[in-house]
Amino acid sequence: MARPYPCDEWVESPTLVAWRGVTVNVSPEDLWPWITQVRVAPYSYDWIDNAGRRSPRTLLGLPEPTAGESFTCAAGVKLGRILSVEAPRQLTARIAGAVMSYVLERPSREAGTRLVMKIVSETPRPLGPLLSVGDLVMARRQLLNWKHLAETASALQASAEPKR
Repeated sequence: MARPYPCDEWVESPTLVAWRGVTVNVSPEDLWPWITQVRVAPYSYDWIDNAGRRSPRTLLGLPEPTAGESFTCAAGVKLGRILSVEAPRQLTARIAGAVMSYVLERPSREAGTRLVMKIVSETPRPLGPLLSVGDLVMARRQLLNWKHLAETASALQASAEPKR
């Protein structure tokens, strides 16, 4: 938590700082395409923030994200802006007054990937805790959905490979 994250460069005096994280049992290279699909859907609770439209459950083969393009799409509306990208290590974006970084790390002793999301905002103090609780629920679902999708796709690919 003490190390710098890309989102720190975009908010000088944050009043809200929150971390979310999950370990995903695939490589960063296998997880990265799922993270980049945030550009087409939020991958959290679709019935809440995507007007009931289901986030894609297969990889769409999207081109790599670039700074300046829309960050996500919810209910058919493009939202936010990507600020920086370093594939397959990090994607940082601004949305609704907050800046968030998705950082993918491979711990040296483990085979999987640690996906950490850090959010910083200069939200007025009374709103910060409320936003943090709401974000906790939505961000947790998003990270767990990506974990499930990446691990399932990896297992399917492994079972489809010819046995030697």
